[in-house]
Amino acid sequence: MIEFHAPAADAPELALSPLHRAASLTLRHLVESGPIGLTPSRALKRYFVTWAADAFAWPGYTTDELYALNKVLNEHDFPPLVVLHDLLLAAKLARHRKGFLHITRTGKDLFEHPGSLWITLAQHLLLANGHDDMVDIEWVSVLKAVNVEAHSGVTDKQFSTRLMGASDKDYHLKSLVYVHVLRPLCWLGLLQETRQNQSERFFTKTPLWPLALTFEGSLPLPSVTKH
Repeated sequence: MIEFHAPAADAPELALSPLHRAASLTLRHLVESGPIGLTPSRALKRYFVTWAADAFAWPGYTTDELYALNKVLNEHDFPPLVVLHDLLLAAKLARHRKGFLHITRTGKDLFEHPGSLWITLAQHLLLANGHDDMVDIEWVSVLKAVNVEAHSGVTDKQFSTRLMGASDKDYHLKSLVYVHVLRPLCWLGLLQETRQNQSERFFTKTPLWPLALTFEGSLPLPSVTKH
C-alpha cells in the first residue's frame, strides 16, 4: 500500500516541483489577468506561451533553450505546457469556454491550497493519464521499485533493466520508462535528474519524496552518505 500526502502549504519542498510551480503561476495568471485566449485548435495562444516559457523557467525548457529551436513559440513547442494544459482540464481546474481558458471554482480553491494542488496534479499525472505506447503502469509496484532503486541513485538504464528486464541496448524501452515513469516523477519534484554523460541520466529521490509518500509494510532504507 502506498499513500500520497499533501505537503503543508508552506512546505519549501514544493519548490522542487516544476509542474506545481507552473500550475500555480498559471492559476494565478487566470485569477489576476483573466481568461487565456485559445487558438482555433484550442491550443493556448502564443502570447501566453511566451509568458509561460519565461515565468516557468522549466529546467531543460528555458526561454533560451526553446528559442534556440524555434523562431516563435506555440504551445506544442513547449511540451511541459502541453501536459499542464491537459492536466488543468482533466482535473477540472480550468475549462474551455468561448475561445478562452477559464479558471473553475475548483481551480480557485486549490490555488489557495498549494499542498492539495500538488496532490491533485500528482494523482492525475500518474494515475489518471493513459499511456499509448506502453501497457498500463502498475504504480504501486513501480513506486516501490523507485523507492529502493533511487534511494542511493540509479541511472535510467539501470532502472529500466531492473524494472522491465530490458537489455542494455533496448533503447526504445528505456525511452518509454523515462517518458512515462522517471520524467513525470521529476516534474512532480519527487526525483532529481542529473546528466552523467550525453546518453545517461542519473536519478535520486528529493526531500519531497518522504514528505509526500509513505510505503506501508516496507522495511526502513539505510541512510545515504553524501560526499
